[in-house]
Amino acid sequence: MGKKLRAGDAISDINVTPMVDVMLVMLIIFMVITPMLSKGVSVDLVRTANPIAMSDADKEDAVLVAVTRDGRTYLGSTQVPPADLPIKVKDMLTNRLNKTVYVKCDSRARYEKVVEVVDNLRAAGVDNIGLLTELDPKAAKGRQEEFGLK
Repeated sequence: MGKKLRAGDAISDINVTPMVDVMLVMLIIFMVITPMLSKGVSVDLVRTANPIAMSDADKEDAVLVAVTRDGRTYLGSTQVPPADLPIKVKDMLTNRLNKTVYVKCDSRARYEKVVEVVDNLRAAGVDNIGLLTELDPKAAKGRQEEFGLK
């Protein structure tokens, strides 16, 4: 027969309910926070053979302007008409040491829209504009073969 438990006996079974509760709460927190971590609007960046690393663009206080495939312009994650960029960017850059504005454009965006954004940033007095790109593995491999590096 089974063993009877007395009032003073300890139960040696593991109670996993509190651990599951904590894990579910953590899962919910991560599901809510993760979308907030992405900076600005996601676009398919232009691919180049020799991109320049711009680590300052990943900083929390970096000024990021995005041009989407359909020509919409975003300052951070807020849609802004290109004509309003000079005023808003001037306000953002006041009292900053690093006055660089980073522009990321969709590879299929019309060049006219990109030039309009750059012109408006120049009108705001921005001297340093960083154009964000990605490494194109095919082009990089072709360049290495062309120079006999591989």
